Formats: sequence, C-alpha cells, structure tokens
Amino acid sequence: MVDSGARGSILVVCTGNVCRSPYIEVVLRHHLAGTGIAVTSAGSRALAGSPADAETERALAEDGLTADGFVARQLHPDLVEAADLVITATREHRSAVAQLQPRAMRRAFALTDLADLLRVAVDTGQVRREDQAVAEVVAAATACRADVAPRPAESADIVDPYRRGPAVFAQAADQVRSALPPVVTALRTAVG
Repeated sequence: MVDSGARGSILVVCTGNVCRSPYIEVVLRHHLAGTGIAVTSAGSRALAGSPADAETERALAEDGLTADGFVARQLHPDLVEAADLVITATREHRSAVAQLQPRAMRRAFALTDLADLLRVAVDTGQVRREDQAVAEVVAAATACRADVAPRPAESADIVDPYRRGPAVFAQAADQVRSALPPVVTALRTAVG
C-alpha cells in the first residue's frame, strides 16, 4: 500500500477538502516531520482545484504553519486503497470511505474515535516500534476497540466550519488540536 522504505501513509478526509482535512493534514504532517510517514487529504464532495479556505490559513498561521500550494482533490477509491490509515473529520465521512472501498473500514477512523482508542493503546503499551509504523498504529487502535466505549454521536465529529465564520473555525481547530496528541504520540512511538 505504501512506497518501499516508507513508514506508512495517512489520508485525511472531510467534505470539501478546504477546511478540516487540509488543516489536519498540515498540522499532522508538521508533527510527523522526519518520520517517513506520508500525509495527504481529500474531500467526499471536494471543491476540487480550490486552495485551502482563508480561515484554514488563519488557523494554520496561528500554529506557525501554512497551506501554501495546497489544492483540494476529490476522494476516490485509489486514494483510499493506497492509504494505510484513513482519518475522517466525522463518522459520516468514515461511512463514505467504506462505501468507496469496503475493505478500508478496518483502517478508517473518525479522528476523535481514533484519539480515544490510541490514548488507551499508548497508556497500556500496545503500540510497538515497527517498520510499518502506520499499520502498527491501526492494529493497536483496533485491538482497543473492545475496551473503549464509543463517544456519544454529538461529541464524535469535528464541526464543519465552512462559511460559518472565524468562531466556528476556531472551534473546529480546537477540536483537532485536542484530538491529535494521542495520534501523534502513537505514530511517533511506532516509528521509534
């Protein structure tokens, strides 16, 4: 699924691929710099060819990052097939991924659900150093599913900030910032 020598690949999915998924992509790529893990994104109903939303750029600038050169693209089965892990902004996006590529269901997670699973996996030492780091993290998250109660639906999704102003985008960015630490820790642990 990944190029030889790579530690794995992550695909981030939201709707338009101009707000949530590019934000997650850029922040996650920054935190995983030097690991050999590739991070890309796509949208289930992408505004293909568009740059990242201005609010995405503002939030990234607050983090000292930029989405310069980013171009939105449409989610398609080949992208899903190529990814070792698919992180979605919502559970609905996870369902959209599964409809495109049913085999991907086992390696697709809504971001908040993945964070909950990996928090337990890291705390219990279930993430080990592996050459295929991303596949190891997927296995660790999957192994914790029986031990972690799913979040209530109302707290599982990253809010869609598209055309809803700076306050809603700030809310979405805060949700991402709070969910990413256990994901980054698990991936960095697996890289070693």
